[in-house]
This record gives sequence, structure tokens and C-alpha cells, in this order.
Amino acid sequence: MNTFVLYMTTVLIWGSTWLAIKFQLGTVPPDVSVAYRFFIAAMVLIAWVVIRGKDMRYPVRDHLWIALQGLLLFSANYYVFYVASAYLTTGLVAVVFSTIVPLNIIFGRIFFKTPATFRVVGGAVLGLGGLMLVFRPEIENFNFADDGAFGLALCLFATTLASLGNMASARNQRRGLPVMQTNTYGMLYGSIFTFIFAYFSGSEFTFDPSIEYVSSLLYLALFGSVVAFGAYLTLLGRIGAGRAAYASVLFPVVALTLSVFFEDYVFAPEAIIGAILVLGGNVLVLARVEHAKNIAAFFVRKNSL
Repeated sequence: MNTFVLYMTTVLIWGSTWLAIKFQLGTVPPDVSVAYRFFIAAMVLIAWVVIRGKDMRYPVRDHLWIALQGLLLFSANYYVFYVASAYLTTGLVAVVFSTIVPLNIIFGRIFFKTPATFRVVGGAVLGLGGLMLVFRPEIENFNFADDGAFGLALCLFATTLASLGNMASARNQRRGLPVMQTNTYGMLYGSIFTFIFAYFSGSEFTFDPSIEYVSSLLYLALFGSVVAFGAYLTLLGRIGAGRAAYASVLFPVVALTLSVFFEDYVFAPEAIIGAILVLGGNVLVLARVEHAKNIAAFFVRKNSL
């Protein structure tokens, strides 16, 4: 599979999973749906690593870190995102998730002493400013009873959990643990954590046999959690982490486009400008230095007109 196909597979699948999450809401509690999703994905990955003869033996200390990764990446953050999707269109959820880029920068600086350049900080500020434009009506009318504001708060919290999960994953990779095996265990641990949470929170372990629920569950488990991740890992090894990360910049574009067709989302002028700023900020953060200078110059020219 060539690089372009791998790239588009990652963007289109992960950009569309936000809409698939909408079909998970209803009969089955969100925490139970998350547990189903990652348990199915874990079983598929376990079969894959066994067939490939991969080593799955690790010290207890490493298992604890993998479990933390599973809790943050494949359990808690997804549960919060599922709940948030009941209050916001999936496109807006994806836009908020794109703020994981500046969050990763901040936490990378805190935990790994990764330097944050002026370009990186500027891109993060640009993206957050764009996010405020997208949610301007909700911000102006903010109150704790408002669904939009509550959904925004949930999304930001879930994105923070996901970013911390990335830090746990970065620690595991620095430790030399293989990505595929750690994610296999991580998804298994994540599903177990979510099952336990669902049990003690009193959630009913139901199942919706409807075509919408089953098809979206299988899509999220097999494509969103297995295929896209496999494509991204291959891309990562082929073109490097920096260039592969451009895929995350395009997720909101796919999600917002799908929201127009499936959720009757209408782009207000400020939302369009805000979405562009969010994407521009992320590109500025992720782009190589010479490209970043061109992007910054473009925004300076636009603002001076």
C-alpha cells in the first residue's frame, strides 16, 4: 500500500469516527459502548499478535504504565467524548479534539522537557483563538445549564485525558516497548476498566441489535481502532512522526463536512473563520520551519489587508 493510500485511510477513517459515535448513543449506556468497542478491538489485535508470533511478556512495572495508557487513551477519554457527543455535533467535537496538538506540546514540555519554540506557542494560541470563534455563541451565553457549553467543557476534558494518554504512550515507547503490543494490552486494559466503571456506576449492560448500532460498533472497533491505527503506524515508520502527524490536522475537516450532510450543521461565518484558524494553528505547530514561515507570513498579509 503506497503512502498516499495510507495517509488518506488514516484521515478518512479517524475523521469519520466522530459521526459513528453518534449512532452509539441511545439504548446502550456510553460507558458500556466504549467497553464493547475496545474489547472487540483488543480481541482482534490479540489474534494478530499471536498469529505474528510477537513477544507479549513484559515486567509488572511496564504493565502498570500500559494500563495507565489504556485507562487514559482507551477508556476514560472515549467515555467522556461519547457523553459530549450527545450535546454537540460531531464536527465540533472533532474541532475541539484538534487542540490535542497544543496540549501535547505543553505536557511534553512538563514531562519530557521538550522545548517549545515561539512558532509552536504561536500556533497553539492561533488554534485556541479559532476555537473561541467556533464556540462564540456558547461562550457569550455561557451558563452551567447550557448544553453547548457543557459539551465544550466535556470535550476539553476528554482531550486533556487523551493528551495525557499520549504522554504515557511516549513513556512506553521511550522505554522501548513495541507500539502494537502495548496498544493491544492497552485496549484490553481500557475495556476492563470501562466494564468495571459501568458496573459500579449502575449502568445497564444492554445491547442494541439495530443495524445502526451494530454497524457503527464494528466500524469503530475494527476500522477506527484497528485498521486506521495500523495504517497510521505504517505511515509513521515510513515518513516519520512529524509528517504523519499532519493527518490529525485534517480530521476536523472530514468531521465538519460529514456534519453538514448528516446532522444539518450550518457553517456560520465566524465558525468558518474559527475552523480555519484551528487548522492553521495546528499546521503551524506541525509544519517544518520553512513551511511555518510561509504560513505565518500568509496570516500577517491577510490581517494587514
